[in-house]
Amino acid sequence: MKPINQSTVHLVGSVPMDTTADVLDACAREVGHLVAALPDGEPNERSAWVNYQALRVFYSHPQLDTVRRPEPVDGQDQWIPNGLDDMWQFELKKGVDHLSFDDLHYAGAAIGSYLTFRELRDAAVIPPDVRFQISLPLTDSATVWFFADKRTRDLAVPAYQRAMIGELEKIFLAIPPEDVSIQWDVCFEVLDVEGAVPWSPDDDPMGRYRRTVHTLSEAVPEEALVGYHLCYADLGHHHFKEPADLTTSVIMANATVEAAARRTDYFHVAVPRDRTDDAYFAPLEELDIGEARLFLGLVHYTDGLDGTAARIEAARKHLAEFGISTECGFGRRPSEQVRRLLAIHREASAQLA
Repeated sequence: MKPINQSTVHLVGSVPMDTTADVLDACAREVGHLVAALPDGEPNERSAWVNYQALRVFYSHPQLDTVRRPEPVDGQDQWIPNGLDDMWQFELKKGVDHLSFDDLHYAGAAIGSYLTFRELRDAAVIPPDVRFQISLPLTDSATVWFFADKRTRDLAVPAYQRAMIGELEKIFLAIPPEDVSIQWDVCFEVLDVEGAVPWSPDDDPMGRYRRTVHTLSEAVPEEALVGYHLCYADLGHHHFKEPADLTTSVIMANATVEAAARRTDYFHVAVPRDRTDDAYFAPLEELDIGEARLFLGLVHYTDGLDGTAARIEAARKHLAEFGISTECGFGRRPSEQVRRLLAIHREASAQLA
């Protein structure tokens, strides 16, 4: 398989095309020779990221009551919120003192998509050295948004983490680890460290993050790749908090490598469109992640190749080697933009040679 440090492009996860086959075909043809792994595009309900868990895992759960759901629009029920104050909220049913989750649905989706991936790789559409990427939310990112009630949260968070380990077990029973790249989507955890969330499980978000990394990294075989997408959220193409610079991302990346129970292969961090200044990239000089690859999310559709090139040059003053990506997944943009966005990645990657 292609070593991660030979890849110049990374795709975060969601890609708004009709089918997984469409996503894998388009991405393979445009950037397949530049990536270490390809995602399935997170189609249908998974395109709404962890709101998929609210709808399919928590909403129907026999031990939970729904105390708030996204507001209707024009009389039509909604399941995707329009902001933090519109998020699903759940609480334990009266008398419940134990909580468990049997199926998070990620393993089933991954196994189904892998069959398509393997067919396209066997047909030489996907290069033979490219892996299948499976993006999964880290524990707090999948849960804490939805459990403002402390009693519920104290049971839901560890129960979910146990269930996620079960999902990994199912994935690796069905898919060879050497074919897999696991990406942990780390959003709530980043915003919690930044002090930008409405409620937090405790006053030690970094310590909690390190413990989670250690526990979940133990569940991934050494033959698989593991990466971390350090995210500031993307609701309506806006961050929940604009990063002042890369300090928090660098601190969390360094802490990840220290805390993980196995090798960490890559990190992905956000670069806002208007940041070409030294102050934003200067924290990269404190990056200490060993052999892990860093992908800078500096590709933006709205200013294309020229803007991407300017951000690459700004970053180069502080870090010699890195790959490129968008800030977040493609999923919340029009599908007709996908191929041009992939082409920008391909054209900009030539500047990294």
